[in-house]
Amino acid sequence: MTVFLVGAGPGDPDLITVKGARLLAEAEVVVHDRLVNPKLLELVTDTCELISAAKEPRKPTLTQDQINDVLVERGLAGQNVVRLKGGDPCVFARGGEEALALRNAGVRFEIVPGISSAIAAPAYAGIPVTMRHDALAVTIVTGHEDPASGRTVDWNGVAAVGGTIVVLMGAARAAGISTRLRDAGLPDHTPAAVVNWGTYEHQTVWRGALADLGAEPVPSPSVLVIGSVADIDVSWFEPPAAEGSQAETVGS
Repeated sequence: MTVFLVGAGPGDPDLITVKGARLLAEAEVVVHDRLVNPKLLELVTDTCELISAAKEPRKPTLTQDQINDVLVERGLAGQNVVRLKGGDPCVFARGGEEALALRNAGVRFEIVPGISSAIAAPAYAGIPVTMRHDALAVTIVTGHEDPASGRTVDWNGVAAVGGTIVVLMGAARAAGISTRLRDAGLPDHTPAAVVNWGTYEHQTVWRGALADLGAEPVPSPSVLVIGSVADIDVSWFEPPAAEGSQAETVGS
């Protein structure tokens, strides 16, 4: 059988791909992340085994090596396995690591792309990440640098590229990211936005200047958007929780 590394999309359950939904309905085992919308797990059969691979701060959790071992073990056992990952499995979701572990163990696998929150969360906030005559590039960067890797984000290089900067997993480090980008040459008044729980019914949005990003605590999970597009507002998504409210705030 096959292990399918499936992108669950950014949160709105309607944004999973047709193939992803079909594979969930056919799965014998689903290994799912913490931020996967629980509604997607309702697509599986009653006999499907659900295994949580949640990585939660300060709580018991599976290590990445343990997750890899589960996928390899179930794949070698001949089960039909879906590894359900938030967003896209290969955009800061360790899908590449899991694919390598499966390949090295001789387990057949497929990667099923998903819609990344790097694109979807800004879109649901009314922010297009590119504009034909302005934002000609998009840089997607992690805000969670792994000390064990010995590598860090080159924020000077990120700032120099121009266009739009989208930061994933950067909520807790928003203030520091703001400082590093301004130290790298971005003006204090550069437009910025924070989309918290993007595409969910309880989505909230903050807009302001880069200098003010992180001045107040930024809740997780949030996508940070920095660049001229963050000043564009083509809002269309009206979460039920926000109906009747004129102000858009983070953490409201």
